[in-house]
Amino acid sequence: MKAAEGLDETVVTAAADAAVETIQREMTSFARRARATAGRMHPELSLVSYTLLGHLEERGGCRATDLAAHYALDKSTVSRQVAALERSGLIERRLDPEDHRVQVLHLTGTGTEILAQVTESRREAFRERLAGWPEEDLARFASYLLRYNAAGGDEPISGPSGD
Repeated sequence: MKAAEGLDETVVTAAADAAVETIQREMTSFARRARATAGRMHPELSLVSYTLLGHLEERGGCRATDLAAHYALDKSTVSRQVAALERSGLIERRLDPEDHRVQVLHLTGTGTEILAQVTESRREAFRERLAGWPEEDLARFASYLLRYNAAGGDEPISGPSGD
């Protein structure tokens, strides 16, 4: 009986390992597709820029250091992204009313409009891709993504190529 139990555990482990490998491969493919399609949604808005704008909108503004900490990005990376978004007129710096030594990043009117346009384009792309899915599958997929992301904490997952 013990040998059979050990065999069952090995099969389950092999099946789980195969499932994890498939998940990793498919999530990498998803990330690559998201980066590739971001430029088609708006030529000046990379996936990173879109994400940063979304965060600024959601938070009502924040400091660049807060963006770096939230996304586990290097401050110089965020600084370059912020500079590009400022040059494009999508964000602006404002003094923090509570601490005039601090500058807070906010969306401009143009930034708000472009973010709304790109968000709607992305929603439509997801709707088209998921059009044939039953409502129960959509709900299950959404709950799995929420569960996965909630369990991951703030540590980014990356492979050898940074994906």
